[in-house]
Amino acid sequence: MSVNAGPSGAVRVVSSPLPTVYGAFEAVGYLDQDSGEEQVALVYGDIGAADGEGILTRLHSECLTGDAFGSQHCECGEQLAGALRAIVAEGRGVLVYLRGHEGRGIGLLAKLRAMKLQAEGLDTVEANLALGLPVDARDYRVAAEMLHDLGVRSVRLMSNNPRKREALLRHGVEVGEQVPLLIPPCEDNITYLRTKRERLDHHLPHLDAVVSSP
Repeated sequence: MSVNAGPSGAVRVVSSPLPTVYGAFEAVGYLDQDSGEEQVALVYGDIGAADGEGILTRLHSECLTGDAFGSQHCECGEQLAGALRAIVAEGRGVLVYLRGHEGRGIGLLAKLRAMKLQAEGLDTVEANLALGLPVDARDYRVAAEMLHDLGVRSVRLMSNNPRKREALLRHGVEVGEQVPLLIPPCEDNITYLRTKRERLDHHLPHLDAVVSSP
């Protein structure tokens, strides 16, 4: 098995075809030598060999409750599905699935504790702080390294979070456009989404239509 080193901690270990309900992707597995985390990028079409410019890209933070269990506390599962559909419709693109980002980087059990506090009346920011944890502990270094290794020079970033754009720019990935990935809110996540907009600066203009809802 060949191992190709990226520019820093991300080391490419394996690449395998991955047929999905959305389309036929290539799963490219990496080991982050700094954190020890195993990471994966789902690649569709020719993203690097031609020019590597303007690649439709999603950096998706691991969310077991949303991605696997269909939780409506957040919109993560629907964003994951929407991003994969958009990449296939585009004809090429990449989704970097960032393990170790559970609960904005605080881990699964801490996230569940935070969710319990939210059910008791705190918002998502207040809950993390009440637990003595950072509001957002995520680091996007490894995502940038994976994109560099894949030959991606600039991206059209599917995200509502300005911090993801800033992080990629810091790590040398050009962001030509930030593409909204807006999911219709539901009763169970509207408070969470409002907090993301009001306290975490997420661009969520579609909430205006429901801003007065109880």
